[in-house]
Amino acid sequence: MKGWAKWIGALIGFSFFKFPGAILGFVIGSLFDRRNSVEWDERFSGDRYTGQQAYQRTATGDFAASLLVLTAAVMKADGKVLKSELKYVKRFYTQQFGEAKTREQMRALRDLLKSPVDARTIGHQIRYQMQYASRLQLLHYMFGIAKADGHISDSEVLTIQRIAGFLGIGSADFQSIKAMFVRQTGGDFKILEITQDASDDEVKKAYRKMAMKYHPDKVNHLGEEVKVQAEEKFRKVQEAYENIKKARGFS
Repeated sequence: MKGWAKWIGALIGFSFFKFPGAILGFVIGSLFDRRNSVEWDERFSGDRYTGQQAYQRTATGDFAASLLVLTAAVMKADGKVLKSELKYVKRFYTQQFGEAKTREQMRALRDLLKSPVDARTIGHQIRYQMQYASRLQLLHYMFGIAKADGHISDSEVLTIQRIAGFLGIGSADFQSIKAMFVRQTGGDFKILEITQDASDDEVKKAYRKMAMKYHPDKVNHLGEEVKVQAEEKFRKVQEAYENIKKARGFS
């Protein structure tokens, strides 16, 4: 009976929503499929509450399937699907899964782009089934898609923010990753999740905390290309810290 949940989910999705619904059903089902292998991780990491919950170890396939649905939601946010965005997605999938799998994923994505995408439903399922570090990486990837054309529109930011809420990502973490892509006053401090009046000791403490949170080893199991993106996120934390150090003149 191994794998039953995702196939039932796909069948239900296909019955009600045809092909795109089958994809959604498959994603939701697959996220329930491996609850027998769990690890402890934070369930929420917001400003007020941090809790613990058991999660299955996210597989590369689950991450890719979830990514596909959220990719469609972000690409449709500004009312147009750009070639630069499709190119970004295709390059990621090709490097991660190879050309044959990418052709399948791109066909599925084109079907998803033609139909409504229930980001709330899939986001909530991912929230309760996927480790927090993997969800943060999903958020980072979504901003990458939005920035593929060199500009992130307000509608894209709002869509990503809504999805981040569905994923259970705290506002400070959302602002941190957003600041890596959208230039803004005090962006280095936002990346480290502190205010500009933080003391030098608080800056150092924040850097250590964020370096641990965004460490690439947390998503090693998701594949080489995901790890490369995680390393980019990690470098942004290091750059933010170095910029603050240089401006303040401490070591």
